[in-house]
Amino acid sequence: MTDYDDILISIRRITRAIDLQSKQLVKQTGLTAPQLVVMQAIRKEGRLSPSAVARNVALSQATITSILDRLEKAELVRRERSASDKRIVYACLTADGQRRLEEAPELLQAGFLRQYRKLEDWERTMLVSSLQRVASMMDADGLDASPILDVGEIVGS
Repeated sequence: MTDYDDILISIRRITRAIDLQSKQLVKQTGLTAPQLVVMQAIRKEGRLSPSAVARNVALSQATITSILDRLEKAELVRRERSASDKRIVYACLTADGQRRLEEAPELLQAGFLRQYRKLEDWERTMLVSSLQRVASMMDADGLDASPILDVGEIVGS
């Protein structure tokens, strides 16, 4: 086997790990990783405008609106208007949303972050540089992607 085979096998393993974790997450909670990340961002602040959620989780405003629509339909999030400025709408967790979030398993990126933080600075720099180079070699530089590990549609910019 060649060294580039080893690289491609590693990329495939990463992709499979993300896919398996995403499927397990949906099976256990009925929620996707992006939905859980959005709910975590709302819980952290108590309430957030959709644009603030988008900034916090590095997803587009349109994607956040779609996620919030699904979460609201499932009665996990509610939208409420600001008392001081009726043009502002905030997303808040419902009691059921809070409970579901507390019961949800750890996201794949949380385990990754724990291990990543144990690395030396030079190892982190080398990993970031190498992965950015691999993404470039795969013509993926122009793809819109957030730091949420989930399988799904990636939209080109």
